[in-house]
Amino acid sequence: MQAKELPIGVFDSGAGGVSVLAQAKICLPHEKFIYYGDSANAPYGTKSEDEIRDLSLACGDFLFRQGVKMIVIACNTATSITVQAMREKYNIPIISIEPAVKPAVEKYPDGKIAVLATPATLHQKRYFHLLSKLNAAKQVVNIECGSLAELVERGNLSDPHIKAYLYEKLLPYRGQNFGGVVVGCTHYSFVSSQIRDVARKICGGSCEIFDGMYGTARHIAEVLAEEALLSGSPEEGDVTFFSSGEMGHVDVFKRFFQNFLK
Repeated sequence: MQAKELPIGVFDSGAGGVSVLAQAKICLPHEKFIYYGDSANAPYGTKSEDEIRDLSLACGDFLFRQGVKMIVIACNTATSITVQAMREKYNIPIISIEPAVKPAVEKYPDGKIAVLATPATLHQKRYFHLLSKLNAAKQVVNIECGSLAELVERGNLSDPHIKAYLYEKLLPYRGQNFGGVVVGCTHYSFVSSQIRDVARKICGGSCEIFDGMYGTARHIAEVLAEEALLSGSPEEGDVTFFSSGEMGHVDVFKRFFQNFLK
């Protein structure tokens, strides 16, 4: 089989990266994808750097053994710690994701920007470098949401505990008038409308949502084109799901994927 007809591998600590997968599938309907969610070890955001690195590389190894042409790290936490090690280890393109601070700052250059992410993402040098490069450190308000990914991972997006948790996390920022709200974890994409609504009610401002999945999907397409790896198949590409956890997690992945495409 030609390299360009091989599948694209996507992984995350659990269900969150399905948002990136779905957006990539919309952009690249003829590509085949393999999704691996490390549900047995989710969430990553509150683990140590060594744990996150080891778990992420294990995910990479799994996908590489499946014979993928590209690996997409659909996890901000894993990206911040593991992307360089993965690029050194595998001889295929490695695509990463980062919080969409840049488009938020460009849209609201004089306004406050809230970034909701895991503690691991917000404490990494990669993230500090991003803020420094954009000269946005004073403009951005970092809000740690360590348990939100775990709540999403349970699979019930209408769980009242999600909204209650968001109220708890955003209440200290009452009246801040956020122009943009960056969802800095792929799990949060599934509850972005709840994040926006709670932020508008408590904090004020337009609270426009900015999500890194869109830029990541575009980047996947650009790199495939640059590397002459775009599939030439006229057929709709299929998606195969795997989980390190129980089979029920795969059902959650599929349900999230189908709901996202609606």
